[in-house]
Formats: sequence, structure tokens, C-alpha cells
Amino acid sequence: MELELTRVEYMQAGITSGRTLRILPGPGDKSQQKIVLGDDDGVVQVFNIKSGVPNIVFKTLPGPKINRVELGGALGTVRDKVFVASGSETRGFTKKGKMFLQFETNLSEPIQSMYISGSDLLVCGNYIYNQYHDCKDSNYLLAGDKINDVIALPAEKVEGLIPILACADRSLKVLKNSEILYTCELPGPPTVLQLFYNDGGDEGEQVLYGTLDGKVGVMNIGGAEPSAGWVLEKEGQYSSIQVLDNFDITGDGMRDLIVGRNDGTIEVYSYEDGEESEPELKLTHHCGESVSGLEGGIVGYQGYEEVVAATYTGKVFGLTTLPGGSSALSTRKLSSDAQQRLLKLKSEVDDLQNTVSKEREKYQEQAASLFGGMSTIPKLSINDKFTLNQTDASYSLSLECQTSIEHVLLHSDVPVDLLDVEKNSAVVSYSTCNPEDGNFLLATYRCQANTNRLEIKIRTIEGQYGTMTAYITPRLQPKCCQIQTYKIRPLSLHMRAHNIDKERHYNVLTLSGNFTLAEIHSWISFCIPEVSERVPAGDDVNVSFVSTFLDTILQCNYSKGESSFMSDNISTISILKDFLTREATKKKIQLEMSCKVNDESVIETLNHIHPKLESQLLLAKQVALIEPLKDLAAHETDTTFLSPEYRYILEHSLQLEAQFKRQPARLERLYGMITDLYIDHFKFKGQNVKNRVPQLLEILDKYEQEKLIDFFQTEVS
Repeated sequence: MELELTRVEYMQAGITSGRTLRILPGPGDKSQQKIVLGDDDGVVQVFNIKSGVPNIVFKTLPGPKINRVELGGALGTVRDKVFVASGSETRGFTKKGKMFLQFETNLSEPIQSMYISGSDLLVCGNYIYNQYHDCKDSNYLLAGDKINDVIALPAEKVEGLIPILACADRSLKVLKNSEILYTCELPGPPTVLQLFYNDGGDEGEQVLYGTLDGKVGVMNIGGAEPSAGWVLEKEGQYSSIQVLDNFDITGDGMRDLIVGRNDGTIEVYSYEDGEESEPELKLTHHCGESVSGLEGGIVGYQGYEEVVAATYTGKVFGLTTLPGGSSALSTRKLSSDAQQRLLKLKSEVDDLQNTVSKEREKYQEQAASLFGGMSTIPKLSINDKFTLNQTDASYSLSLECQTSIEHVLLHSDVPVDLLDVEKNSAVVSYSTCNPEDGNFLLATYRCQANTNRLEIKIRTIEGQYGTMTAYITPRLQPKCCQIQTYKIRPLSLHMRAHNIDKERHYNVLTLSGNFTLAEIHSWISFCIPEVSERVPAGDDVNVSFVSTFLDTILQCNYSKGESSFMSDNISTISILKDFLTREATKKKIQLEMSCKVNDESVIETLNHIHPKLESQLLLAKQVALIEPLKDLAAHETDTTFLSPEYRYILEHSLQLEAQFKRQPARLERLYGMITDLYIDHFKFKGQNVKNRVPQLLEILDKYEQEKLIDFFQTEVS
């Protein structure tokens, strides 16, 4: 069944943060519902839609930024109470605007996520979880990793309160009182949690999660051990999940899964084969801005379901099932009072536009005057994300501004590759750089008019670390620029892992010295992504990582004065050793180190590289043959004499060229990794083999796996 929805614009509010839009339950199944919205100006408003026009029910005065909006109520009743979190304070409102709760929590950091279960209030900062029962502190947890969201299984279906934390270390942590009951490993860092089907499923034990790299999945929390359900992963769609909801928008009697992403994509999935099976995509809508809030309901017109969304810049709109959308609403006859109000509003808008034009002209005259004038640089809000994509071992940098972007200047003091992004309409130009001065990249992205979001894809080189800086210039007068910086880490292509293969052959690096746990943890945090900046509780730390490019493993175990690192890739050990030595030297800490090299690990790493190298060599060969084959086909009417391999290249030439274009310098990168592996392998044996690199490159040009392994195993005299 094809789903068709029409976009209807409702209102423009201030800048909004994630999960700050909710829809209040209506008095009946098909009756119109009210919308709750909180923005960064601290304004909370409840409004409904009458004749396509928003009608404010209540609106608070500006104040501290609203970080979260949730609905609550007594267990077993309708959740029609509005709870908002700003700073470390939680406030509660009735649907008519009466404030019945103003509770100052004892959190030492602002509330970032919140959930209401009956009389229990669950709030989280970046690392702190607190539970309050009837506004009395009942449970507390200091998490070792950043908390991105919190939820609890429905108390009506499960026994007791079971909170669940979504943590940045790619896990869900299931709590019991103030302790972690168990941890569920996820395929990506979770950003948002939602009860499956809004009620946790039949047993109330299923939780939906969305990840930073664009995956959506379900986890069964019940029983002694959790079990993973289906996972949605679209090829080429790596934008982070901002919000999830379940609502029957297709009208088939089953709630559909609605997904809002950071790149402005709204997706509707339907469970055609039952709730236990993976849902199928029914609709995709691009709104051009990151989605900060999204929920299904009946808002614009009685009896017609729709998806209501709020964007980063505060636009509130609906995707309605009403044929014709707002045009259909406009055909309804308006009362004389409504017509008078619309005319008055239009007159006020015209007056405001005239006033703005006059003030802008006045300002331009003062700015250009020889007598001088005063110009104020406006404060800009930049919504940015720098995300590692596991699928293609690259980073996505998304930049979003509250106003149109004129251009973005990208500078890097380490070598990086810029990859193509299909939905990126900006024109990129490169400037000549001098690597000797620490300038490896200087690129300018010139944006089209009315572009307030830009996405850039980057691939880094492990072992080379530094800083990438983005200079964002909006279309404003006077000209101003916002600077955002991003760390390129030494082991930038590694991600957190929980279960590793213990049967591999590992190289072991052991360090000891007069360093504290905080010092060694800060070094590891700077060196590897997805490591908490906060020092974990306890006397020792054990964390594991996997390379997104080669699938090799790194295991770190460190405590005060001692640390050990295990990896099946000797180059990873070499990078880590050089970095830690440099950091210890800066602090004048003397290190004692030893390294056990396992020769079998090198062969294992070459086996990991082999399929990637073979595939890339084949792709390069196919792309090189495209033009000659096209010339041949232009002179021959019948190409059936060609072999199946050559016919395949001709028929799929566009796809092959696009694939090759999406992976610039990938073959050179693989050659570089093999070369580093060869040099590092013999370096730990005390031998310098850089003079043999030309021989290695000759073998790679005529690649055969057996010959390459033989070359690595040949002893150097």
C-alpha cells in the first residue's frame, strides 16, 4: 500500500533541542489534539489548530533553555500532564497551563534526558542518573560513559521500575535500584530510546533504539539475558536518529514506526508481516533541517491522522493524510470573525516587514557612513555532529545554522580525504597548501541560497592526528564567522566493542611508570574515539575496540602505574606506543615498556586486508577498461562477441564509476597500511626495512596473496 502525506505548515517558534515536541492525548479516538513545544528561549507553549491556524492555549515567559519535554500521569491513567526540564529544574503543567510542580533536582549538571513513570521521575545529565519518587531522591548512578537517553519499561506490564540508559559506549544499561543489572551491546552508539509499539509489546519488555550512525533496532530486555531483535540499516543513510514514535498513520489498525533523522529525513515504516518482523519503508520526506521533535496524532483536521514535526530552527509542520492538506482546509468557509482576524494578522505582518526593511536600510547607511557606526556581531547557534560511520570507515561532519550559510572554510593540519556526498549541493574548491607549515587541507564550500545545513564526509589516516577546523560564515550583515574545531585522533577509525575474539594472535604492549589512572585515561581518551572524558570509577579500566576499516581488535587494560595493550595489528600497537611515549615525555614521566610480537598476527592482518585489496584492485581494473570498451562499442553494432566480464563492465559502467568516485585514494590507503604493517613488524624486531619498500610496492602492483605473505615472512639479512 502506497502512503501519501501532504505537508502543512503550522508555526515558527524559536530554536529547539531534541525531544521537545509532544502531542497531548485527545478526548476521543478521532478528535483533534493539542501540541506541546519547548524551545531554547525557555518558552513552553501548548496550542491547537483551528481552521489551519494555531490557537495558543497557554504560553510561558522566556527563561532557561528547554532541554526536554515529556508527558506523565498516574499509572493506568491518560498521560496528559506536561513536564519540562531546563537546567537542573523540572516543572509540571496541566494541559490548561497551570503549573503544579516546580522541582529543583540536586544534579550538578543540566538535565539532558528525562522520563516519567507514574510518581517516579528519572533524570540524567551527561554522566549522572537520578531517580526521584514523589520528589524524594531514591536512586543514583554515576555512569562510566556519557548518557544519551533514559526510559523505563511500562510499570503496568513489568514488576517494579526497570530504568534503561542509552550510553555512548554502544550499549544499553539496564538498572535495578542504583546498580547496573546487565549491559546490552548495540551496533552503534544509541541516541534515542522509545518503547516498542509505545507500550513495550505484549510483555512490556521490548525497547526501540536509534543510533548515532543511522541504525534503528529493537532489544528484548526481559529474562536473565537480553536478546537482540531486528535492525534497520539503510545503505548510504548514516545520519543519526533524533526521535522515534509509533503511530498508525497508514490506517491499517497497526501502529507504524516513524523515524526522524538529523539530516531532516522523516521515514514511515509499516509492520506488514507482523510486529516481530523487520518493518518495511513506506514513506520518506526530506524537510531540509534536522528533526528535533516528531510524533503522530490528529492535529490539523478532525478524523485525519498526521505526523507532526519540529525542526532545529523552530518550524512546526504536519504531514497529513488529508488530501490536499492546507489547500483543502482553506476551502472550508471561515466565519466572519475568523476572516477579520486573518485580515488583521496579514496587516500586522505587512507592517512588520516594512519596519524591518526601514531598519535594515538605516543600519546599512550607518555602517557605510564615514562618521562611523556601531555594529554588533550576532550570537550564532551552530548544530554540529562529527560522527564515525562503521560501514565505510569515514566521518560525517554535519553543520547546521539558524540562518542561511554563505560558505564554510575547512582547514586541517593533518592529511584527510574529502569524499563525495550526493545530497550536498555546495560547490567545493581547493586551495594550494604547504604541508611543511602544517596545512594539509584548505577547502571552501560555497552554499546555494537558503541553505542552512551542510554535510561533509571525511576519511582520516590512522597514526596522523591533529585538528580540523570549520569556519562557518552565515549570510548576515555585518560579516561574521563561527569557528568549530574537531579532533582527529591517532586511532581515529576505531570504535568501541564489547565482545571480542579471544582466539586471535595478539601482540602485547606493556607500560609501567609513575602515572595516575586519570593521566593514562586522558591519554587513551585523546588517542581513541568513543572513550569517556570522565575517569571511570574503580581502580582499573578494561575497554575493547575494533577497527572499522580492517576489523582488527585492540584491548586496553590500565590502572595506576601499569597498563597493557593487546592487538592483532602490530601497526595499532606501534601508533599507540609512539603516542603514549610522546604524551609521557611532555609530562616528564619515565616509562618502562616491553612488547611481545606475534608473527602469526601479521598473517592474520594480511588476511583481513586481502578481500578489501582484491575488491579494490578489481574495481580499479574495471574502471580503467570502461573508456576502451565504450570506444569499441561505438564502432561495433554487435558486442555479443565480448566476454561476460567485459559486457558486465559496459552495462554497469555508471555504477562502477560512481563507486570508484566515492572511494578516492582507497587503493593507495590500503597500500599504505600494508607498507606500515611491514615496517612496524620489523621495527619491533630492531630492523629497519624501509629500503625494501620499493620491492613491496612491486609485489602489490602484481598482487598475489601468497607472494605477499612470502615476502613478509622472508628474513631480512
